[in-house]
Amino acid sequence: MIIEYTVLAILFLLELSALVAFVYWGFQLDKGLAVKLIVGIGTPLLVAIFWGMFVSPKATIPVSVPIGILLKLVIFGAAAAALYFAGQKTLAIIFFIVVLVVIGLDYWLGF
Repeated sequence: MIIEYTVLAILFLLELSALVAFVYWGFQLDKGLAVKLIVGIGTPLLVAIFWGMFVSPKATIPVSVPIGILLKLVIFGAAAAALYFAGQKTLAIIFFIVVLVVIGLDYWLGF
């Protein structure tokens, strides 16, 4: 039981980390302040809305388990790519490896 709660807590922290990765990427763009604000705030906001609609445990539009896993991988993969293109290559790789392990545990434990 403690393992299940730990996996869920880590998954939640990964969700927050993905949003932070999108913010970081948006503000690292070589564009003007207006673009940085729009992308740095807009991207994580859109991702959070998407997550709440389709991926979260209380999603407004629930999807099947395989689709949920695919959507998680897409979102977390995009966050890792955002980190990578913002110059945080090592962090992006570590982040995505942790994501793969936690999503695997999440599926294996049957949440």
